[in-house]
Amino acid sequence: MMKTYSELIRIPTFEERYQYLRLSGKVAEETFGFRRWLNQEFYHSDEWLKFRNKIIIRDNGCDLALEGFEIFGSIIIHHINPITYEDILNRNPCVFDPDNVVSTKLSTHNAIHYGDKSPISHIPTERTKNDTCPWRR
Repeated sequence: MMKTYSELIRIPTFEERYQYLRLSGKVAEETFGFRRWLNQEFYHSDEWLKFRNKIIIRDNGCDLALEGFEIFGSIIIHHINPITYEDILNRNPCVFDPDNVVSTKLSTHNAIHYGDKSPISHIPTERTKNDTCPWRR
């Protein structure tokens, strides 16, 4: 099943967005292997950097494009449906498809890929009216 940014942004909470994107890979699992040089060259290309900036602006610099989850540091653009060496080499449209990417911070990105959400367990409690004033409930 292909996942999309269009579907992702209709999901209301951070936890549900994380569950939607979760891949459950393994740490040190090979992705590009000995071809990692292409991956690194690609992510430093002018074409990617321009695309990346457009996505950060679209997502307002927020983790999983969710308002209230601003990223104050390095922003990673996560491919919702993972790309391959061949996708980059053959210039598959999915590589630069805005509906296939979302802004994340490193801990969220790692949790998506490796299934360990402990680094993102700091998800803030959703606030409600008068939740800090028990006498006004």
